[in-house]
Amino acid sequence: MEAVPYLGENLTRWRVGSSTFLAMPERGARLMNWNVTLADGSIRDVLYWPELSSLDDFHKVRGGNPILFPFNGRTFDRGEIHFWRAPDQIRRPMPMHGIARQGKFTVRHVTERGFTAVLKPDAEAQSAYPYDYEFVVVYRFAPLGLTCEFVLTNRDTRPIPWSAGHHFYFTLPWTDGLTRSDYAIRIPATKRLKQDMATGQLQPGPELQREERLNQPLLIDTQHLGLKTNEVVFGPVGTPGDVTIKIGQEKKPNPDATFVTWTSDDNAPFYCVEPWMGPPNAIENKIGLHWVQPGQSQSFAVEIKIR
Repeated sequence: MEAVPYLGENLTRWRVGSSTFLAMPERGARLMNWNVTLADGSIRDVLYWPELSSLDDFHKVRGGNPILFPFNGRTFDRGEIHFWRAPDQIRRPMPMHGIARQGKFTVRHVTERGFTAVLKPDAEAQSAYPYDYEFVVVYRFAPLGLTCEFVLTNRDTRPIPWSAGHHFYFTLPWTDGLTRSDYAIRIPATKRLKQDMATGQLQPGPELQREERLNQPLLIDTQHLGLKTNEVVFGPVGTPGDVTIKIGQEKKPNPDATFVTWTSDDNAPFYCVEPWMGPPNAIENKIGLHWVQPGQSQSFAVEIKIR
């Protein structure tokens, strides 16, 4: 573990076995890059991070793993985007993907294999999510993988709603000479949904096979839920090096647990496979919405491995 100068600030670098992890925990608890040194000495980027010239709009960078909290995706209040309404019937703002990715965190604990960071809500975050709570992000790094756990503790006198998630930007393709059509993803979903971008409501999604090539356009912005198992696998067909993502430890997760597949365009150097607690706009749609009772805590954990 070491501090590395980066655009006028410092990032932290961890080397664990053949893996190297780069993060700026104070800025959105953001894991920026994960790369692996292969047996032949070459480097495989697992998580994509672009070249930057400044840290302006750091939270908007398409790369690494932005933390989505308290709600993932787009929230709506009665058809108007970027708002939400709690049981007190007060309409409040809610930025795209919530308040954590642009938030400031305090580093509570750093080890040779990870870090723990606590969100410190500013005035804007308190206005959007006016509860007394503690939101903690815990990363644990391994030679060929990682786990990331969210812990939300309710210090308020009211129940607290949340439906959080991750936005992993995986480098793809990661092998020279291959294209997205050479990669397949296996998602054990029994239900697929899309979000209506005008109203925020959920609609039936496309009919897809359990295994699809990643050049399949119907995968884009699709929510996959009703998971038969907690594991999604993707990688080049017939070649080692698959990425495996698991939600939680139970073989069959909560029925609302969701994987989202997305990329910005056909030529983007990344492909996002995103484990979420539920589909977007959970506060209105009531799918994947969780409540933490006063004095209680809830967690949401994911594990990623290369095999």
